[in-house]
Amino acid sequence: HGLVRDAHGHKMSKSKGNVLDPIDLIDGIDLDALVKKRTTGLMQPQMAKKIEQATRKEFPAGIPAFGTDALRFTFASQATQGRDIKFDLNRVEGYRNFCNKLWNAARYVLMNTEGQDCGLTGEIELNAADRWIVSRLNEVAAEVDTAFREYRFDLAAQAIYSFTWNEYCDWYLELSKVVLNDPKASAAAQRGTRRTLVQVLETLLRLLHPITPFITEEIWQRVAALAGKTGATIMREPYPQAEPAAIDRQAVEEMRWVMSVIAGIRNIRGEMDIAPSKLLPVLLQDASAQDLACLERHRATLATLARTESITCLKPGDVAPESATALVG
Repeated sequence: HGLVRDAHGHKMSKSKGNVLDPIDLIDGIDLDALVKKRTTGLMQPQMAKKIEQATRKEFPAGIPAFGTDALRFTFASQATQGRDIKFDLNRVEGYRNFCNKLWNAARYVLMNTEGQDCGLTGEIELNAADRWIVSRLNEVAAEVDTAFREYRFDLAAQAIYSFTWNEYCDWYLELSKVVLNDPKASAAAQRGTRRTLVQVLETLLRLLHPITPFITEEIWQRVAALAGKTGATIMREPYPQAEPAAIDRQAVEEMRWVMSVIAGIRNIRGEMDIAPSKLLPVLLQDASAQDLACLERHRATLATLARTESITCLKPGDVAPESATALVG
């Protein structure tokens, strides 16, 4: 990658007093210690006052501890070939938030799987959401493999970040609650969802491990047995390989439709300032036969995640009342 510069685009140098010590980003440092470090041993001692003023202005509270994994993820995500890097602490903070998101996701998974039947033996039933997240995991594994082979650590990091945050955490964990909290769901369906939660998380940890080795090892030690792994450490586990046979295109398209409907209703809530607790009557206009079939399969999911009071399909020629609208498909 290119030269690592400070947040203002200036080259880091001891004489300018704008160097950032990676250890200070990992462990944190208070303001006075940072000022002392930046103004000691200068080639131009007369710059000390100016450097102190600039440091106090830029880091009024010193530098918080971001941890090793957040710093590693930041550098991986910015390792675009040939481009100079403007190093901004906000980026490191963003990847620390990502590590927190992963930690909280693992806590949710463990709360719902430890001491439970996770489908390692016995009959399981996978719903469309389970098949969708497994499909997306395999697509992302293929992307990451290609990115690493081409030394595009930035593309590998971005693919894993997007999948973990936007698909696994924001969508699949919410979708899993519909099955796990449904008293009418079969034992096989709940086993299937628990197995998917655990196995996708375990595979995701192995995908992430070269970039964020510490948090992934910590979580893996708790998750491994639930996923049927018997190794001593994630470091000795094989790196995930994409399995094209595990990609279910129909499930991917079906869940894309479901998520678009939910997102459309949520956007209307936001635009119209409607309370999240208020149940909404929803009308579907110009729905195809495929849309109607999808609706029937996912009524419970839509009712739970979109907070719908009812979903009614308008027939050709029916006139819809005044409504807020969202387009799907």
